[in-house]
Amino acid sequence: MEADNESTYLKQVHLFAGLSDDDIQELASVVKRRAFRSGEVIFHRDDPGQVLYVIKEGKVKICLISPDGQEISLVVLGKGECFGELSLLDGLGRSADVIALERVECYTLQRSDFHSSIMRNPKIAIQVLEVLSKRLRNTDQQVEDLIFLDVYGRVAKKLLELAGTHGVQQPGGGTLIDMRLTQSELASMVGASRESVNKVLGYFTDKGFISTDKHRVTVHKLNDLKRRIY
Repeated sequence: MEADNESTYLKQVHLFAGLSDDDIQELASVVKRRAFRSGEVIFHRDDPGQVLYVIKEGKVKICLISPDGQEISLVVLGKGECFGELSLLDGLGRSADVIALERVECYTLQRSDFHSSIMRNPKIAIQVLEVLSKRLRNTDQQVEDLIFLDVYGRVAKKLLELAGTHGVQQPGGGTLIDMRLTQSELASMVGASRESVNKVLGYFTDKGFISTDKHRVTVHKLNDLKRRIY
């Protein structure tokens, strides 16, 4: 019964789209289920990489942490997305830290099983390339934003991005970003100090663009935020 539940879920994961029922069943028989607490480090940069993670519930952040503890968040991933695939392909250590933003449940797949799946169905390799290409483009965009946008523009753009990927429409209007988002977290996403982000959030709140409540942000005026990017 548990394998059937896993098969049903894995069929919905983009990475495994196109696999036959038999291949999905075989995949479901070898994946393991793991759970992580909010704030738990799933792996560190340079750790050996032998496992692919597919998120079943919850959200994680992929980030880089400097020797002095400064953090830059690269991306937030949620249900149905995967991480850890790069090390499975090149055999090198992890390229970044991954930290649970809330309680997370994952399916894990060992490198040898992942390679076997690719050999049986090369379409998986194409879909892995799509994932990697998307993340590379996102990284390029982050570099461009740091060069050309001020802090107000970077925060506005990030809030719109999070509202698009993790937003939940509210009955009374507005889009709730469905994740715990502290000023420090947001600062690490836009490459700014917490004090600068605090000032920007205060300005956006005063203008009615957003509202905040217990580390949750609701976006009310999408178009006004868009106009503030540039």
